[in-house]
Amino acid sequence: MSTAINDWLGENLDRVIAWRREIHAAPELSMAEFATTAKVVDVLRGAGLTPTVLPKGTGVVCDFGPADRPRIGLRADLDALPIPEQTGLPFASRIEGVAHVCGHDAHTAILMGVGCLLASVEDLPYSVRLIFQAAEEVLPGGALDALDAGVTDGLARIFALHCDPHLQVGTVGLRSGALTSAADRVEVHLRGPGGHTSRPHLTADLIYAMGALITGLPGVLARRVDPRSGTVMSWGAAHSGDAPNAIPQEGRLRGTVRTGDHSVWADLEPLVRSIVGQLVAPLGVSYDLTYVRGVPPVINDDDAITALRRSVVAIDPAAEVDTPQSPGGEDFAWYLERVPGAMARLGVWSGTGPQTDLHQPNFDVDERALAIGVATLAGTVLYGEFDPAPFDPAPFDPVV
Repeated sequence: MSTAINDWLGENLDRVIAWRREIHAAPELSMAEFATTAKVVDVLRGAGLTPTVLPKGTGVVCDFGPADRPRIGLRADLDALPIPEQTGLPFASRIEGVAHVCGHDAHTAILMGVGCLLASVEDLPYSVRLIFQAAEEVLPGGALDALDAGVTDGLARIFALHCDPHLQVGTVGLRSGALTSAADRVEVHLRGPGGHTSRPHLTADLIYAMGALITGLPGVLARRVDPRSGTVMSWGAAHSGDAPNAIPQEGRLRGTVRTGDHSVWADLEPLVRSIVGQLVAPLGVSYDLTYVRGVPPVINDDDAITALRRSVVAIDPAAEVDTPQSPGGEDFAWYLERVPGAMARLGVWSGTGPQTDLHQPNFDVDERALAIGVATLAGTVLYGEFDPAPFDPAPFDPVV
């Protein structure tokens, strides 16, 4: 690593760890990240920077560095999830039913560290824009609000990290092309006249209709799209009725549809609507279908991956590892619809014990990964070789 990165981490890594623990203990849900936003602003101001809070009151943007050079964007996400924490850590969540079980506390602390580190470097090779984004965990993602405010205007490239509990600490997973999948949400509200379970032929059997959708939609969809696209439909919730001898009048199903193929994603909604209609039509129930188009796949730019690789190899030639495409969704994809860039996967597994997955109540990160994260993102700026266009020397001016 460069002397600047090594020296800064040697003096300040304990601060980065403390920031992560403070944010971890006080998690905030999507669009309610006010205290986390204030913490980011306070830390960046302490480093002599001038952060700007995004128009909706959560999220931060901060520009600095040479105004006459291409600007590199670095993004982190702020929000936690409505999941109770079960780690038993001394700095575990103090907010009942809310926890940082996806690593956003680490992402935020890392990017604060990157900002402070780069602010201490004289004559940066590029201008920098730090983007601390709200509401990554809700569809279609808080990235759209950030984009509406103009956070990608004038950027030459944009980068991000995401914690990966399947990779060992000290490694960074890199992949050109598709890294994540598109993720949409489906909800079906079914209605019927209800009736006695002894005489389903005299009514519309709503529970049977729900069962037809539960098994039929994933199965038919799998036979209507190319299996190489990685398209997966799964139900997460099914609710209807109380009495064992009464056919209910209403029922709800909720689930997700995911695909690793951008072209398949473009056609998923009309296909799902068609299949649902055909499955329900013979059964005499009515329904409303709510389809929330979520996020596209993260498609990593080849040149941006090269820049990340240069940074990772500077940490340790053995730090770079391959990583497969994930069926999970990530709203960083919206930025990549506007600006070329890449997301890397940051190894956070200690190497011993179980590999708890993201969104599990006992998820945690090995805090040694924070130094790797800071060095990786800082290195994309210090070691990067980027084309000058697109490039706008004007500082961030939020669109309200």
